[in-house]
Amino acid sequence: MVRVSKKEALEMLKEASIYELGKAADEIRKKIHPEGIVTFVVDRNINYTNICINRCKFCAFWRPEGHPEAYVITKQELAKKIQETVEKGGTQILLQGGVHPKLGLDFYIDMLKFIKNNFKIHVHGFSPPEISFLSRKEGLSIKEVLEKLRQAGLDSIPGGGAEILSDRVRQLQSPNKIKTAEWLEVMRRAHLIGMKTSATMMFGSIDTEEDIVEHLDAIRRLQDETSGFTAFIPWSFQPGNTELKKENPELMPSGAVKYLRVLALSRIYLDNFPNIQVSWVTQGIKIAQVGLRFGANDFGSTMLEENVVRAAGVCYRVSMEEIIEAIKASGFRPAQRDTYYNILRFFNFKTFIVGGKNDRNL
Repeated sequence: MVRVSKKEALEMLKEASIYELGKAADEIRKKIHPEGIVTFVVDRNINYTNICINRCKFCAFWRPEGHPEAYVITKQELAKKIQETVEKGGTQILLQGGVHPKLGLDFYIDMLKFIKNNFKIHVHGFSPPEISFLSRKEGLSIKEVLEKLRQAGLDSIPGGGAEILSDRVRQLQSPNKIKTAEWLEVMRRAHLIGMKTSATMMFGSIDTEEDIVEHLDAIRRLQDETSGFTAFIPWSFQPGNTELKKENPELMPSGAVKYLRVLALSRIYLDNFPNIQVSWVTQGIKIAQVGLRFGANDFGSTMLEENVVRAAGVCYRVSMEEIIEAIKASGFRPAQRDTYYNILRFFNFKTFIVGGKNDRNL
């Protein structure tokens, strides 16, 4: 198949009908995943602190030091959250926080060792802004920080902190945050030491179609170089309670049509990404179902806890059973996966199967 160029991608995003985009993305999805399986992971988002020096205008979650709502999680709270996750069949935790000015590498290493000494669970944690900050704070290279974190128990890295990989947009909505090149360099270094990561994109704030294509092109080029991304997750900006909304009162959440167009283009353009994930947390479960016919093959996470999007006033909640039924109702076979997209168990009708044997009825 001939690779889609940036010019062609921009024309598609601006001019192609949603039907054309969806049909093309679905055909590509069928070729990559002909078995008709849609996966999901059981996990929990744990935000270890909401104190952050970046103070991004699109974020309603962060708090300054000394604020009555500011916190740093205790080991007791952390253990309780992980234990609850394990008891519900969780296989990973997504561990992220604000960029706290006083937390050094020792804090992160101690937290990771505590988790690994007490739980058998995959730690998908610390996005590029956190790692970049630790590199500067400790006077270490990105590679050195990553190696120390991996030795302490970090297994993989989420794609947070990317938003839109356009420095024009980043300067306007997150001027204190790392720029595009540094985000990509953290991911490159992680891939080169054998650590897998995901990639994300937050669109629909003050970005343009050109910015969206630039973002897709940047991660496609890095994937060509390293093959280290496991999946891509586009999600739409939620303006509620954000400084960006106060500065731009006309900003509204991206609707389903815009979301599905971007999702479909992602599948079409990112020809070297095996997995594309829907975002029910920002669009709701019904649009996520439609997204399975717009190129996506993964339903994301059960997300036993989510705080960042909720702080912006959006709170979709779904259970594992609802995800399973939504996948089945869309004509696909649901399966629980791990972080690396290895299938752990299938769910058939009213019974789910573990290792080929009936485990229990839903």
